Amino acid sequence: MFLPQQSPLVKSLVKFTLLAAVLAVGSFAARAASDSQKKPATTAADYPLTTCVVSGDKLDGDMGAPFDYIYKEDGKPDRLVRFCCKNCLKDFQKDPAKYLKMIDDAAATKMKADVTARQH
Repeated sequence: MFLPQQSPLVKSLVKFTLLAAVLAVGSFAARAASDSQKKPATTAADYPLTTCVVSGDKLDGDMGAPFDYIYKEDGKPDRLVRFCCKNCLKDFQKDPAKYLKMIDDAAATKMKADVTARQH
């Protein structure tokens, strides 16, 4: 691909271009990873808990299929909240911040575990 007799200027330009491309790709990947960490789960596959955030009962357990609820708050992205049953929604609505924090904490723990697993 390269000619055997390239001038030092051409070699430097090629190195600079390659370095710029690597840095751009790395920056994009880091930004994408950071953005994905900030977004709350909007699908069941992304949801960090395997238990009901209110009762602690297993999702897809004795109560049947989970009850999925989309929590909406002005100025914030919609949030998926999964319950073992529809009855838990009433308790959630009494103090949504408490339960959303529990979901966020679980997501942070899961993300740390995923990063650690990828490093090994």
